[in-house]
Amino acid sequence: MALLVSLAVAFRRGPTTVTAFSIATLGTRATVAASRAASSSVSATPRAFVTYQFRKASPPASSITALHASTLAVSDLEKALDVTHPAFDVVERDVVTEYGAYCTVYRHKKSGAELLSVSVDDDNKVFGITFRTPPDDSTGVPHILEHSVLCGSRKYTTKDPFVFLLQSSLQTFLNAFTYPDRTCYVVASQNTKDFYNLINVYADAVYHPRAIEDPMVHAQEGWHLELEDKNDPLTYKGVVYNEMKGVYSSPDSLLMRESQRTLFPDNTYGVDSGGDPTVIPNLSFEQFADFHAKFYHPGNSRIYFYGDDDVYKRLELMDEYLSEFDASPESKPASEINWQRKSYDEPHRTTYPYPAGADQPETHMVQTNWLLNDEPMSDTDELALNFLDHLLMGTTSSILRKTLTESGLGDAITGGGLSDELLQATFSVGLKGVQPANVEKVETLIIETLEKAAEEGFTEDAIDATMNTIEFQLREFNTGSFPKGLSFMLGSMSKWIYDNGPTDALKFEKPLAELKAKIAESGSEIFQDMIKDLLLKNTHRSTVEMTPSKTLESEQLKEEQDRLAAIKAGLSEEELEEIIAKTVELKKLQAADDTPEDKATIPRLELEDLDRKVTEYPIAISKNENDSGVTVIRHELTSTSGIAYVNFGIDLSSIPLENVPLLSIFGRLTKEAGAGDYDDVALSRAIGTHTGGINVALLTSPVTPAGADESAVSDGTKMVTKLVIKGKATSDKTDKLFDLYRLILTDAKLDSQKKVIEMLRESRSRLEAGIQGSGHQFANTRMNARYSVAGYLNEKMGGITYLNTVKQLLKQAEEDWPSLLARLEKIRSTILDEKLCRDGMFVDITGDKKVLETIQSSVEDFLSELPGDSDGDKLPDFYREDHPWIAQAKKEMKEMAPIMDEGFVVPTQVSYVGKGGKLYEEGEKVPGSAAVVSRFLRTGYLWDNVRVIGGAYGGFCTFSPSSGYFSYLSYRDPNLAKTLDVYDQAADALMAAADELEKDPDALATAIIGAVGDLDSALSPDQKGWTAFERYLVNESPEFRQQYRDEILNTTPDDFRAFAERLRNMKDPSVAVISSKGGFDDAAKKGKVMTLTEVV
Repeated sequence: MALLVSLAVAFRRGPTTVTAFSIATLGTRATVAASRAASSSVSATPRAFVTYQFRKASPPASSITALHASTLAVSDLEKALDVTHPAFDVVERDVVTEYGAYCTVYRHKKSGAELLSVSVDDDNKVFGITFRTPPDDSTGVPHILEHSVLCGSRKYTTKDPFVFLLQSSLQTFLNAFTYPDRTCYVVASQNTKDFYNLINVYADAVYHPRAIEDPMVHAQEGWHLELEDKNDPLTYKGVVYNEMKGVYSSPDSLLMRESQRTLFPDNTYGVDSGGDPTVIPNLSFEQFADFHAKFYHPGNSRIYFYGDDDVYKRLELMDEYLSEFDASPESKPASEINWQRKSYDEPHRTTYPYPAGADQPETHMVQTNWLLNDEPMSDTDELALNFLDHLLMGTTSSILRKTLTESGLGDAITGGGLSDELLQATFSVGLKGVQPANVEKVETLIIETLEKAAEEGFTEDAIDATMNTIEFQLREFNTGSFPKGLSFMLGSMSKWIYDNGPTDALKFEKPLAELKAKIAESGSEIFQDMIKDLLLKNTHRSTVEMTPSKTLESEQLKEEQDRLAAIKAGLSEEELEEIIAKTVELKKLQAADDTPEDKATIPRLELEDLDRKVTEYPIAISKNENDSGVTVIRHELTSTSGIAYVNFGIDLSSIPLENVPLLSIFGRLTKEAGAGDYDDVALSRAIGTHTGGINVALLTSPVTPAGADESAVSDGTKMVTKLVIKGKATSDKTDKLFDLYRLILTDAKLDSQKKVIEMLRESRSRLEAGIQGSGHQFANTRMNARYSVAGYLNEKMGGITYLNTVKQLLKQAEEDWPSLLARLEKIRSTILDEKLCRDGMFVDITGDKKVLETIQSSVEDFLSELPGDSDGDKLPDFYREDHPWIAQAKKEMKEMAPIMDEGFVVPTQVSYVGKGGKLYEEGEKVPGSAAVVSRFLRTGYLWDNVRVIGGAYGGFCTFSPSSGYFSYLSYRDPNLAKTLDVYDQAADALMAAADELEKDPDALATAIIGAVGDLDSALSPDQKGWTAFERYLVNESPEFRQQYRDEILNTTPDDFRAFAERLRNMKDPSVAVISSKGGFDDAAKKGKVMTLTEVV
């Protein structure tokens, strides 16, 4: 089902390889509360075991009302269907009634381009252009082109308009991504002027990029040979080249790529559109330019608009670009995706190595994969397939996932089940952390489990839970901070890109009704038949075994060095001089500033276009409601579609610090192990049947001390710590939601040794994979632990230290289970202390007026039935007194987190380089201008020098005003020592930039606008409520938020100088780097010596 695909993408589900463009856009949207409390964290259970509470669940369809109370009259939206333009033919008019979307498909008369115009009552407007771009090799040409087209164009002549937009717009989404068969360019903004600025830059970029005429762009973004001295060895450099070296260092990524390759031997899906690092250097500039000429004609594009802006203006704007092109009848046929036929007479097996660390256990990864269809499926069958996927894999109690997890044959699930974003659907599942002797047993167990499901079918309650979960997901259409319009686009594109109608892909009422009718008639028979036909009888199956190699990393490095040495040996003196000259030329180009004339070509906002007032969200606080001893917080919104979003929290401060690392496992057990009369399966089904999902998370957050200056750095000793149960339900089911909250809080089954061992093994595997694939995050957490108590606690609960703790807990669970069980039970008895627990409880509810009125009696019942004495003892005032964990944490910090330069060795072809320290001391005031300056540094100097010149996939910085902590970070970086040198020169660069800004008020305004954009994200209803709650929790006042915004708006060049001076004088800076042994050896030769630790 296409819309389920788009929602899955919003939550990053599914094994399909999608290569994102810009690491710089990650994490740029945050509330002031989040930025002020950057050390705070809400740590949920790992995604693989979250039940997709946000895959949804709900009672009957009627319980979820219309999407929202429209501020636009229906008649106004209907008028959008009547809009015509002389340059376009109307192909189809349609209304997606499920979402109040009024859609018109147009075809541009001259160029043949198709355009889908969606009019909805949503001010977060979205524009996208998608091209069908099937590669025939693994040179990564679609991916490199995706990077390159945004590096200047005919109208917008700066070196990198994309970065200028990052710096200067109010965008709520700005990115591009490469699928195996298509490339998407997407922008979104709530500001109409800004929205059309973004569209103009993107449209000119894709149709008229500088890259196809300037080989230097291909060299920078793709690959090039680099040489600065004849006596030096040749090296490969390039952003995509290094990005993909990072990808190919990840065992999980290698497994998915090999699995896809084995299922698609005959069509484009069998090659890597992202690029194989060993093949990327085969791509010539001529091939690169030809690929654009072949696939980037408007006739091969699908253009998309979504939002509340004027339809005629959409058409008028696009006609300006499309009218230059004549029709190209060959464009679409040339990009058509061929079907991969089910051609295997018997299942295939293949073995492939993955890089393993010196101390890493020699375990294998095993995954079985199926190509499900080689002809189109009906909408009803596609929806049924999604239901089957949920029944098999969607929750921890789903039969295939549960059986594999509990088998003891491996540490964690791989594959994720169904992937249906492409022309053909696949199904993949397996295990990692498998002993060699158990490899064949994994495949056997998968088949036997499917045979059992095909024979016995699924129980009525399992089907009801799945029905409710998916129907809730479809009706709520909650994409979080991901623009709804983008999910809508991806849903339509999953059909439209293959020459089917775009709007049918967005409708679910008819296929859902048909599926319900089939289930009513024959129960689970439809799913049993699917298992037999699509899986058990399907011989187009592959099993991929990944074997550990402790020498693979060194072998790959030697292979690259030998290849480059051979190339150099075959070059003449003149050719070597030419490479040196091109290296110099490229670096000179990269380091050069854009001219004022080039900068002037980029459309921009003015400071006058900004809203100077902070957006506030409703909040009403009722302390000791109904004499319950519990604080109830309510957020009344205009409409939440009949859904109540409810968060229930209980205090954790009485837990001794030595048990804090157990809280994550404790939280998972409360929801995944069963409770009361429910075993784990029954509990999961009850959640799925009656709610929109339940999740259990840890919340730890420093707070502003009572009476303190909110702009000053705090000492971090005042903090709140909560276990939070988060969930949602339609208002007529809220009583069930509260019943489940109470049950898992008080009566969860903590005594399953097997379940705890499974969770700890999965956690170990997830952390190891995270350190290899997202090393910058772990480096940052490690550094922050040296400077603040809150940072140390985050490291203890989720960093490299936590990995070591998980290994110790696993040993205890296996060898001394009674002791570990006693610790878990002690956690529960402590947080439910009869005399104390009520004082630390809160209920946070987001809903519209009708929802809040409807559920009030359920709230009252819940409060009256909670454990604890409503008039019991009081907790300390954590806004005035030190948190109980603080004293012990400070003692541990001295031993466990001394300020030192550390390197963590993992098998990888890239590095993640961090350097950080304190810019502000306790009590010093941090002005809002710091947000402008740190952002300017991230999107300017660091982007240019770490990414563009250095070739890393990402280079950025973080700054926490609440703690004064600042860090530099790089992502998938080919350098280590050079990157540290770049960091050390940042203060001088920032000081020079301040002088330039003095002369260029427009550039200063640009920096300010981008920082304001970071404050004003588009939020879903539940996010609005949670944002208001977080602001309340950290003790942040509306007056401070306005002051902070005003300080941002009033930033001056002197603020840049003051920040630069602090960078120069950073107190006790230190380094944390994730890299290979070879990377550290090379850095040591250049004077960058660190204390090394083998991690993976």
